[in-house]
Amino acid sequence: MLKRLAIRNYALIDNLDISFSNELNIMTGETGAGKSIILGALSLILGQRAEGKYFFNQQKKCVIEGTFEVNGFQLEDFFTENDLDYDRETVLRREISSDGKTRAFINDTPVNLALLKKLGEKLIDVHSQHATLEINDEEFQLLVIDTVAGNDDLLSDYRKTYKSYRNAQSCLKELISHSEQSKADLDYFQFQFDELEKAGLNAGEQEELEEEQSELTHAEEIKRSLLISIGLLSENEPSVAVQIKEALISLANAEKFKPELSKISERLNSTLIEIKDLISEIEDFEQRSLINESRLEEVNERLDLLYSLQKKHRVNSDSELITVRDQFSIKINGILFADEDIEKLKTERDKLLLELTELANQISKRRTDSIPKVETQVMHTLLEIGMPNAVLQILNESLPEGKFDINGNNQIRFLFSANKGQSPLPMNKVASGGELSRLMLAIKSLVAVHTSLPTIIFDEIDTGISGEVALRVGNIMEKLSKNMQVIAITHLPQIASKGNTHFCVYKDEESDITHTNIRELDKEERVMELAKMLSGNNPGESAIQNARELLLNF
Repeated sequence: MLKRLAIRNYALIDNLDISFSNELNIMTGETGAGKSIILGALSLILGQRAEGKYFFNQQKKCVIEGTFEVNGFQLEDFFTENDLDYDRETVLRREISSDGKTRAFINDTPVNLALLKKLGEKLIDVHSQHATLEINDEEFQLLVIDTVAGNDDLLSDYRKTYKSYRNAQSCLKELISHSEQSKADLDYFQFQFDELEKAGLNAGEQEELEEEQSELTHAEEIKRSLLISIGLLSENEPSVAVQIKEALISLANAEKFKPELSKISERLNSTLIEIKDLISEIEDFEQRSLINESRLEEVNERLDLLYSLQKKHRVNSDSELITVRDQFSIKINGILFADEDIEKLKTERDKLLLELTELANQISKRRTDSIPKVETQVMHTLLEIGMPNAVLQILNESLPEGKFDINGNNQIRFLFSANKGQSPLPMNKVASGGELSRLMLAIKSLVAVHTSLPTIIFDEIDTGISGEVALRVGNIMEKLSKNMQVIAITHLPQIASKGNTHFCVYKDEESDITHTNIRELDKEERVMELAKMLSGNNPGESAIQNARELLLNF
């Protein structure tokens, strides 16, 4: 519940600090005094977007801070899931700079507006005279039934399953479509694969063939060069080998007289041996260097095939061709096994459908069981607040077999009649503003009993009511305040008299700048405030006495 609201530099507010009681808080004041400004400031720390500039003093930033007692409202998990520090007294703060930049905090931890709003929705329900419009919204009507039915956990499980089911349906549809398209392409993929498979591709083959092609193409030139080399080394007169032998004989003669020439002789002899080995290897190469036209033709044909396939598939090597072949193989296998994948996904989808149906049926049963309770209790409350002939009829229609939406398989519609003999119809067709306000109050009072929401704010929902009806509306708010904190902004003394705490909002025009202020009224000040609400700014003795009686009755 809201313990304290501090507002700095917002609209007509310079500095306000309000402490609320945990029961029924009444806020009154003349039209234009600033009650809506205070509510607007509160909405900023509940996650509403800041639109326009809100500064009392353009040189300072606007700061709104709310202190909430959250102990006992099962919010620990929310704080844990969002990495926030939990404190039984939680502080929500909003700062807006003069340049329009805004920052939000929960217990001094910076957060985005979405998270601030999410927490705000768990702390306060603001019900204004314009909120009666939502009573015609089927989403709101369904929410009322689900709240009374206690469907929160079931709906959470259902929506997760619904999301998984929709995803499985989408994936299955896409897989079937892709499979049908792929089957149409299967012959093409198979032809391309067979062609590449028939080619018997081997990584590195192309490079080897290109080397062999070069050798076979120049075989005659290679053979001629090798024969010349052999002739120069061993066959011509005088050959290199013969000349080295003669040089060794000459060195042997000189070595008799100069022994150190032996080392040169040894080296030259080694050279002769090396030349003989070289001659042998060159002769071997020459013998193997054949002019093989048939083999050259085979190599050229093989390379032509590889080049043709590379051009066709827009690649540059045999290894890339192998990759293309393997990709066609994967596509073909994917098509051939797609039916198996489709069946698996169908099985998963059908399993989710069974879970979804079971959860939807449980939710639907709870809704069906709760509808008479909602109808009876709302009409009982309407009777208390002066609508004895009011009828609320709730229609519960099931979606077609096998159809679901995010909320289950039900469609809920509220029909209403305020007068005897009038058939129940949608509220916007049969109810006045005052009747809608009372109907909404009856519904909210029922919902409040079934929710752990700490605080509800009624913002001038007393439009169109007065007298005894207003007194009864005040009684309903008083009952509500026994279960939760209630803050009521009102123009009716009958409602104002029910408050445990009474605040008066007023404009202070004594200084050069008009600003909004607020003060908590003591008992005598409350008497005068109620008397003014009864008869105007200068209440007579009868109005004052009437005000005392209203407070005394409370």
